Amino acid sequence: MSALPKPPPAGFDRPAAALPVVIHAADGYPLGGFVWRGIDVGAVTRPVVIINAATSVKCRYYFRFAQYLHDNGMDVVAYDYRGIGESRPDRLRGFQASWTDWGAKDCEAVLRYAAAMWPGRDIHVVGHSFGGWAPALAASCSRIGRMVTVGAQFAYWRDYDASVRWRMVAKWHLAMPLLARACGYFPGRRVGWLEDTPTGVALDWSTPTPRYEDRPSARRAFGGAALPAASARAGILAISLTDDPFGTVAAIERTLGYFTRSERTHLRIAPEDVGSKAIGHFAFFHSDYQDLLWPLALEWLRAGGDHAARPVPVGVYRPPATLRVSPET
Repeated sequence: MSALPKPPPAGFDRPAAALPVVIHAADGYPLGGFVWRGIDVGAVTRPVVIINAATSVKCRYYFRFAQYLHDNGMDVVAYDYRGIGESRPDRLRGFQASWTDWGAKDCEAVLRYAAAMWPGRDIHVVGHSFGGWAPALAASCSRIGRMVTVGAQFAYWRDYDASVRWRMVAKWHLAMPLLARACGYFPGRRVGWLEDTPTGVALDWSTPTPRYEDRPSARRAFGGAALPAASARAGILAISLTDDPFGTVAAIERTLGYFTRSERTHLRIAPEDVGSKAIGHFAFFHSDYQDLLWPLALEWLRAGGDHAARPVPVGVYRPPATLRVSPET
């Protein structure tokens, strides 16, 4: 979430290993995405990683990261939620889609697709922003072995960084829903805030409640019942950045609080810990951080909770003394 992220460099639309795919959700909606598939060697099988994008960010934004995971022995699926990118309809005005649809229908469909296409394989998830929350809404979240989330939260306004909170409230909780209602969709590209976005997503985002169950689409879908997150057992590494106004400690831990059966580790990183001036909400997935931050995700996906108790291999990334790794209590 937040302003439109920096796109990949020109000419980097599709790595050679990525193949287009269409995945149909249970309601028949076609989700466009891409798959990176490798070849198993001997008895070693490649785990499968699903990449869940941030709100209204195209899956193509994560192509370099997907290629990195693929090059390091994993098969990968990256997809767009309904209404976005490869999954956008011809006409977005009046198109019905919500945050809950993105999790309960779209993320669910991709989890089922991965289980069918790679039977018996470990299935992991990397989720950015809302993408780290989407599995909480998917009935098949119990299939997930490990998760890495980056800035994962569902936009409760009191959790925003205090220094910019009221500016963010005006932008995302006042201007965004007003524009969405007036236009029949949120014209994100026209105003330079994200991609164009279905009205239902804008209304879910802007609803000022600390409980996701009270967002409009969640009330319709779950009717007050417990969210699927309660059945998840994935080992979760939740990465947050100190200069991310969305991903504050309160916001990250609010999200983690729904995954009550999962082992949860919250890793909070300051840009200066890795010699950077700013990382914010988006830059983790820029290739500038391939050697500095991406190995954290890679090692967690490989080793799970064992990784939290030992340093990342020297020569890839060595956490400085100021880097704080704190298992959630």
